[in-house]
Amino acid sequence: MKGISRRDWIKTASLSSGLTLLGANGLISDLSAEEIRKFNPRPLAGPVRLGSNENPYGPSESMRKAMTAAFDYGCRYPWGYNASLVKMIAEKEGVPEDYIVLVAGSTEGLKVAGITFGKGGEIISCSPTFLSMMEYAELWGTEINWVPLNKDLDFDLEEIEKRVSHETRLVFLCNPNNPTGKLLPAQKVMDFCETVSKRAVVFSDEAYYDYITEPNYPSMVELVKKGHDVVVSRTLSKVYGLAGIRMGYLIAKPELATKLKDRVVANTNIMAIEAGKAALQDKEFYKFSLQKNAEAKSLLCKTLDELKLPYLESHANFVFFQSGKDVSELGKTMAQKGFIIGRPFPPLNDWCRISTGTIEEVQLYNQAIKEVLG
Repeated sequence: MKGISRRDWIKTASLSSGLTLLGANGLISDLSAEEIRKFNPRPLAGPVRLGSNENPYGPSESMRKAMTAAFDYGCRYPWGYNASLVKMIAEKEGVPEDYIVLVAGSTEGLKVAGITFGKGGEIISCSPTFLSMMEYAELWGTEINWVPLNKDLDFDLEEIEKRVSHETRLVFLCNPNNPTGKLLPAQKVMDFCETVSKRAVVFSDEAYYDYITEPNYPSMVELVKKGHDVVVSRTLSKVYGLAGIRMGYLIAKPELATKLKDRVVANTNIMAIEAGKAALQDKEFYKFSLQKNAEAKSLLCKTLDELKLPYLESHANFVFFQSGKDVSELGKTMAQKGFIIGRPFPPLNDWCRISTGTIEEVQLYNQAIKEVLG
């Protein structure tokens, strides 16, 4: 079971001839001039992008200043400058520095882990989920053992554990999951990762960890600290607003981290390193992004309630709802109105993923979706 690739979907949407421009250089009406300067929201110049789970705020002022100041070092290779960022990340995660692997966005980390640990055997994962690791590993001859989500649209941990065999090299979890936004029960996923990591490497994709609203929810980094064969990925693309800068990292015990470092392809760059350091220190922007995400999700859910459309509780920066229409067709209709929405996620072909844009973008989207589905 495989979904349509993100690249193909974006290409189709961007070539749609009916996209409507929603004004040029518009300002975000719910923000003050000071907030606009600090947090850099995207002005309205269509199409409105609500299909890629990006943070429309940022890079923040502090990140922009850090990148600008780094221009003079653009002639230098980055590996002489990343030690301070690694130190900051290690302190944040509570692990030694040799546990950290810098990557160009967590997607590179997923791909590297897939070919590092999956080659010569199989990767087990549920579908639908984020496909980058599995699609890339397949290109290198790895078999993918797909498990459907369970009836509650959660990762079916019981079925995954049953399928682990001598052929299994890697188990992939996305928690919170993309596209559902759902969160696995804390103790259940902790027990699963601890047990299964004795038989295969477990990869926990925690790209949306910052958005979790459940108090004291554990990261699988806790198992990494105990020496288990668990790899955790994090990204600065989401809440930190650096999707276009490409900065992420993996956390793993040194034996696994060394293997991953040896296979990293792109590495980071000077501007990404400096932006990352500024991002991790910019507590005001972090808090602001979480607040705006919560406001936008509330607006999206309010409209879905009005339309009486089912949706899942989301611990991410998007909402997954049952539209009652084939998402491929809904996407074309919304593109004509000037909105890019999430791609199809088979077999949930009538479920739609909507990212949280700015408040103004969400308000415009809500008006449009009422016209289409009301």
